[in-house]
Amino acid sequence: MLLNVADLRRQARRKLPSFAFSYVDGGAEDETTLQHNTDVFRRWMFAPDVLKDAASRDLSTQLGPTRLAAPLLVAPTGYNGMLRHRADQMIARAAAEQGIGYIQSTVSTASMEEVAAVSNGDRWFQLYVLKDRDVTRDLLARARQAGCTALVVSVDAVHFGNRERDRRHYRRPMKLSLASVANIAAHPGWVLRTLVPQGMPGFGNLKPYIPAQYQRGAGGAAYFASQMDPSLNWETLAWIREIWHGPLYIKGIMTVDDALAAQQLGAEGIVLSNHGGRQLDGTHSPMLILPAVRAAVGPDFSVLIDSGFRRGTDVVKALALGADAVLLGRPLLYAVAAGGEARVASTIETLKLEIDRTLAQLGCRSVNALHAGLLHRV
Repeated sequence: MLLNVADLRRQARRKLPSFAFSYVDGGAEDETTLQHNTDVFRRWMFAPDVLKDAASRDLSTQLGPTRLAAPLLVAPTGYNGMLRHRADQMIARAAAEQGIGYIQSTVSTASMEEVAAVSNGDRWFQLYVLKDRDVTRDLLARARQAGCTALVVSVDAVHFGNRERDRRHYRRPMKLSLASVANIAAHPGWVLRTLVPQGMPGFGNLKPYIPAQYQRGAGGAAYFASQMDPSLNWETLAWIREIWHGPLYIKGIMTVDDALAAQQLGAEGIVLSNHGGRQLDGTHSPMLILPAVRAAVGPDFSVLIDSGFRRGTDVVKALALGADAVLLGRPLLYAVAAGGEARVASTIETLKLEIDRTLAQLGCRSVNALHAGLLHRV
């Protein structure tokens, strides 16, 4: 029985070949940050208010012009076609069905146009800044044309992390080891769900810009990495702010000073994130700086957060400490690998129910009623 994200993770591990599971599940180097991201929520325990009328609860959240049924968005994740054919479309449709936001990655398998064709939900676009400014400019124009209502610029992955668990499946760059190839043969269901319909997945958004020989598979990932702009800085973000006229969020902020700089730039908000423990190992959880960031930027600046969220109680703790909403990554990737679109939708529904139940038990009638006094630091 699949009752929670931990159950989904075990199911995904059974259904995916080892190299694909490690890509989703793994982190950088010793995975200290990966483990810390989930452990950190134990540092806060609830102090419920009792005898409060919380017979009905409102989970809805407003982020600028975006109205969410619950304070949740799908985090931008890349190469989801390795988990299941049309995984991006499945996740986007499930998000729309559940009334939460969907942020599409630059390196998604499906293009933003393909996702727009199957989802009428609120969609944002996540940008990795490339060396070629014309490509970046064209990606933003396509995002507007595809109906994306906000832009999320990732600033913490200019230099890719050392993901050793992932690398152990390759005998040399881009070539799986013999053991990994044999393991694929032991997962015929994955082959039928993933490779038979499409062959090796590619990068839908980048197809117009990647040479033909790098269109599919790991070669495309290596080519994309070589095109990342290593000089990304605040001046680059100021240029993006000039050409993108909708809501702008900066993802990968981990200090109060950078949060204030993003606010001064004219961004509508930030995403506190250590990239799910996949970049610099030894980085602290964004939960630890959330209260200080909220105090510094004030109540009207949007503060989103990701990294390590597995339960509705985790989400409520972040909201009580000052977050406006939470981005979900791995939980929904485990879900789509385990059971496709229906499982993604049911996972979002389960998390919403957990949030709702926690609000009731804390005596809160809405997410706006949450505050730090409902938590005790241990």
